[in-house]
Amino acid sequence: MRALLRRLHEAAVALLLWRGPAPARPAASEVLSQHLRQRRLPHWTSFCVKYSAVRNDQFGLSHFNWPVDGANYLVLRTGCFPFIKYHCSRAAPQDLALQNAAFTALKVLNAGIPTLLYGIGSWFFARVTETVHTSHGPVTIYFLNKEDEGAMY
Repeated sequence: MRALLRRLHEAAVALLLWRGPAPARPAASEVLSQHLRQRRLPHWTSFCVKYSAVRNDQFGLSHFNWPVDGANYLVLRTGCFPFIKYHCSRAAPQDLALQNAAFTALKVLNAGIPTLLYGIGSWFFARVTETVHTSHGPVTIYFLNKEDEGAMY
C-alpha cells in the first residue's frame, strides 16, 4: 500500500512541477544530513527544501530518529507543497513508530489541506536561505526566520 501511495505521490508532484529531463537531484535525506553537518550538529533547526530540488526518499516518514555523525535527531517532517518541511531536535533515540503512524494518519484524514496551506504560507514568508552542499551540487534551503547559531531553542 505504501509503495502505491509513493508512486501516486511522485506522479502528482512530477505533474505539478512539470519539468523536462533534469540533472540528478540529491536525496532529501542527504540534504538533511549535510545541513546538520554544515551547522556543526546544532541543538535544533527548522527548514524547508523545495520538492523540485531533491528526490523524496523519506516519503511516509513523519516523525523519526535520524542519526548523523554520532548525534541523534528527532525529526518532524511533512510535505507542504512546494516544500518539504523539517523540524529537527537533537535528543536520545526514541521509539517513534506510534507517533509516526499517528501523524501520517492525520495527514491522510485531512487530505493534506493544512499542509498545503502551510506550504503556500512558507512560499510567501521563507526569505532566509542557506546553501547546502551535496554530492549532486548545491541545494538552497529556506527558513521562516533566521536561526541563531548555537541556540538551544
